[in-house]
Amino acid sequence: MKQRINFLIGFSTVILLLLCAIQVYLVKTTYDYKVEQFHTEVKDKIGNITSNFTELDSSIFFRKEILYKRLAEKFIADKNYRNQVKADLIANEYRDVLTRRLRKKLNRAFPEEEISFAVVANKFVVFNNATKTDTLFSEKPVIGNAIYGDLASLNDAFLVRNYVGTTNGFINDNYKLLTEDSLFVSVKNWEQIILRRMTTILILSILSMLVLVTLFVITIKALIKQKKVSDVKTDFINNITHELKTPLTTLSVSTKMLARQEVKDNEAVFNTVLNTVNRQNVRLQNIIDQVMSNSLGFEEIALQKEKLKMNAFLQTIIADFNLAYPNVKILYDCKATETSLSLDKFHLTTAINNVLENAVKYGCQNITLKTLLENEMFHISIQDDGIGIAKTKQPLLFEKFYRVEAGNIHNTKGLGLGLYYVDQIIKAHKGTVNVVSELGKGASFTISIPSL
Repeated sequence: MKQRINFLIGFSTVILLLLCAIQVYLVKTTYDYKVEQFHTEVKDKIGNITSNFTELDSSIFFRKEILYKRLAEKFIADKNYRNQVKADLIANEYRDVLTRRLRKKLNRAFPEEEISFAVVANKFVVFNNATKTDTLFSEKPVIGNAIYGDLASLNDAFLVRNYVGTTNGFINDNYKLLTEDSLFVSVKNWEQIILRRMTTILILSILSMLVLVTLFVITIKALIKQKKVSDVKTDFINNITHELKTPLTTLSVSTKMLARQEVKDNEAVFNTVLNTVNRQNVRLQNIIDQVMSNSLGFEEIALQKEKLKMNAFLQTIIADFNLAYPNVKILYDCKATETSLSLDKFHLTTAINNVLENAVKYGCQNITLKTLLENEMFHISIQDDGIGIAKTKQPLLFEKFYRVEAGNIHNTKGLGLGLYYVDQIIKAHKGTVNVVSELGKGASFTISIPSL
């Protein structure tokens, strides 16, 4: 059973992690798709207003061509001008006016977004049909080569389109000019725009993950609880088997002895064996009664209340306890004034005795019983110097059939019903019972009952 539950927990964990990974992958894929879709929308809008730049201002575009042609002719006339071409191109006199024109059109096309842009020069190549090709520069797009625009960096920008142009009609028809420019744009807070578009998907994804994790936790708790119940049942069966084994064995031997003729003929021996049978029969009955009565829930317990003077009531319990356990010292420290409470004498006596006897079972030599009346609650504190209880075990102390020992260990007898019975009796009196303990430092049980 234990191995199967551990396997189910492990397998469920792997499945949960796999489903989480799939969910993350689907969200990431959706995000990438939304980003690509957004880029496509921006490209389409910008493409409609920047085709060859002619709709910006035909005269400016014409002057830009004249600039390109003039720079090429300077190079053809003086090859040493090669290194100056790019600097003069970037510092062109049309830079500011072209930036303003394109900015105006972009603001009109994207009224709700803040867009930065730059047109970057990538190539400037002069062809000589008769001899060779002179590449004045051919570089990957960098913001330093921007011929106009207000974009500060290409790190967060994306390419909208490339513009390739050719120019003829130089000093002679043997020369041609090839240029390539790239338009880059960056949309401010584009990640937030994408996330807003994914709001529904993200909410559904988070909700589904929360539901999945919640169901997983509930399932794991149910499996752990089932495992714990199984362990408790096994422990209880082992304990009650041990408790029943001794009287049954004694009864078996006694009945065989009663069948022997020499025992029948000896009245003294016969009576002795018969008394043994009676004692073991009573013991069996007591075990059965303990299981039947102590396993009742506090809702099922019918209390027979009567007015009790608590000081006298507790002193009687201590006196009886001293007779039963003369080697255990018990100190009574009464800080409460004489108080009369309406309680079930039999059940409360049994509950307090259960706590005291439980302390003796676990190595106690000294017990201090204190009382305190505070905030309309009567507190009975029972502190011992036994072996103590581990923190991890304390929440389980008052569960039915639970014992601190695990497995088939019987150096301390019991069925695991004593503290459960205590808890149920105190609850039936509308009170509470708490425990404070550390291993090796004893334990302190506090019973609190309303004084009204």
